[in-house]
Amino acid sequence: MKKKVAIFDIDGTIFRSSLLIELVESLVEEGIFPNTAIKEYENKKIKWLDRESDYESYIRAVVETFMKHIRGVPFSDFDRVAKAVAAKYKNRTYRYTRDLVQTLKKKNYYLLAISHSPKGIVESFGKALGFDKVYGIFYELGPTERFTGNIIDLHLIMNKAAILKRAVLKENLTLTGSIGVGDTESDIPLLEGVEHPICFNPNEKLYKYAKRQGWDVVVERKDVVYKINKL
Repeated sequence: MKKKVAIFDIDGTIFRSSLLIELVESLVEEGIFPNTAIKEYENKKIKWLDRESDYESYIRAVVETFMKHIRGVPFSDFDRVAKAVAAKYKNRTYRYTRDLVQTLKKKNYYLLAISHSPKGIVESFGKALGFDKVYGIFYELGPTERFTGNIIDLHLIMNKAAILKRAVLKENLTLTGSIGVGDTESDIPLLEGVEHPICFNPNEKLYKYAKRQGWDVVVERKDVVYKINKL
């Protein structure tokens, strides 16, 4: 029999932060990235914290910083730090999505995770939570096992709906009873492809879209979980 599938975003949906942000700051602490790297996105972070700008602008600045400084870094250094970050933060999850993952695992769902953080850290984090397959951004390695700064198949990882379709075919899964969990408008195509979409701690654009569609909206604040539009 074909397995049912559940697909989750990671950053801000399961993990209570961004794996990429924690990775960049750890690479700085380890002396692999220069101390000045954090200053490159610090202003965007402050504007987001002060609600003068949005989170997307902040995370884009972090991505640009990572891409700038990862060039020439040995894979062995990256891998060591990435595994340490994943191990350090593996329990820093939202209770609702953590419990949902565990429940679906017991129900024999095939669990997929997608993140726009580097695959090397997403895989370590996702596997620790019991995911069957993890997708992240794959950064190219040169002949000396150092990063070139280029991304492989960016068009694929940026299209979460396409990843879902690909996984369903490749792993012999079924979309009957399928579940998807996301938190921003970039997850809309993915959520439209499953039977039971869940918008968890959504940003404004996703929240408004979810309300129009009658999708589940779930918000976790401190130790309370609020459910809206329950299926």
